Amino acid sequence: MIDFQNASYVKLSQVDYGQVASQIDPLLVEGEQAFVAYKGMRDYVVFTSKRIIAVNVQGITGKKKDFTSLPLTKIQAFSVETAGTFDLDAELELWFSGLGKVRFEFSGRTDVAYLNKLVAHHVL
Repeated sequence: MIDFQNASYVKLSQVDYGQVASQIDPLLVEGEQAFVAYKGMRDYVVFTSKRIIAVNVQGITGKKKDFTSLPLTKIQAFSVETAGTFDLDAELELWFSGLGKVRFEFSGRTDVAYLNKLVAHHVL
């Protein structure tokens, strides 16, 4: 499982979903739709209509991948922090039942209002 508190798993930037679709589409269940993807150095996160899929790319070649599914139905609370003048990163914190807090950091260009609406729509 990904260590979500690890500082190396930060500063995700939005990428075209097509870049990761071949890896994610086979995992989607009937009726599940992928909305947006964010990528760090090698790892990436995909927000779908039912869950957040966090992909930890492992090994030198990157062929080995760990896919962690975080069901949106298990989110108890969430917090969105926008980028500021000196702090250029945006953050999304999610509290999951049985898992605890999961934090994602995004580049300042990330539309956190969209993330807030996406999570709120499926949680509230």
